Amino acid sequence: MSKQQPNPVASLSLDLDNKWSYMKTHGDDGWESFPSYLDLVVPRFLSLLQELGLRITVFIVGQDAALPQNREAILSIAHAGHEIGNHSFSHEPWFHLYSPEETEREIAQAEEHLHRVTGMRTIGFRGPGYSHTPVLLDCLARRGYLYDASTLPTFIGPLARAYYFALSRLKGSELKQRSALFGKFSDGFASLNVHRVTCPSGSLVEVPVTTMPILHCPIHVSYIHYLATYSPAAALAYFRFAVGLCRLRGITPSLLLHPLDFLDVTEVPELAFFPAMSLSSGAKLATVRSVLRAFSEKFSVGPLQEHARQCAGPASRPLGTSRRHISASAD
Repeated sequence: MSKQQPNPVASLSLDLDNKWSYMKTHGDDGWESFPSYLDLVVPRFLSLLQELGLRITVFIVGQDAALPQNREAILSIAHAGHEIGNHSFSHEPWFHLYSPEETEREIAQAEEHLHRVTGMRTIGFRGPGYSHTPVLLDCLARRGYLYDASTLPTFIGPLARAYYFALSRLKGSELKQRSALFGKFSDGFASLNVHRVTCPSGSLVEVPVTTMPILHCPIHVSYIHYLATYSPAAALAYFRFAVGLCRLRGITPSLLLHPLDFLDVTEVPELAFFPAMSLSSGAKLATVRSVLRAFSEKFSVGPLQEHARQCAGPASRPLGTSRRHISASAD
């Protein structure tokens, strides 16, 4: 009788973007008081993860860790055994425009506050709005990070940006500042494989946010919710097909969650402009549960640091100068 082979490794993460950060990017008034939904959403996703027996990476914005009112919610994530990742201090999706000094300061400030609250040292980073530059990667390598997870290999970035701008109040310089939000069409040609990149200060692992192999359409949970507004059954079938295609193509996927995957418009009316906010939080929770169960059936799911350690190859060629350079070839 043959021994059953273990499932391939995969990872799960959640970008803990807070209400104020979405309002800021959208150009809405009132973000400066840092309105938060962490006390509502954190217990909700921690409960589901405990139910499913999953440990994940939660990328946290340093500004939230700096505010005393968020301390208990953030600490509860660490106490539950999840990895804490660095999501920058200010969560500005125009992060790619920062100077080397500004980049270093953003990363260092977030590190300091996250360590103060959780006692954990961050070894993984994801840029706000998938901002990704050689300057960033060199900074991370110099500071001893294991991995970056800022790339989203998809062709639909410009469409998502156009939709976002159409529903915003942004004008002039604000639109220009956010002109690279969600990336470029050419990002869709990037690799889906976990790989190692080198830079002047060393090397680190790149863990892309997985999109569907071949087509490079999004499969992160917010996109599944969007499809579920048309047909929940079709949305789940789409995800199962994508996961099966990852197995077939030898891709070890990294799946992404956001707080709005657990919230609805009655709970955060300020964010009604986001797709799928008309779905109830109960319906969203049921979809997330189904997606994560389907994901766990095909893969051994854990935090990104475990994924990076197990799947990264040897150091590859040096980084180039493009904004979202990836050193491995497309899948």
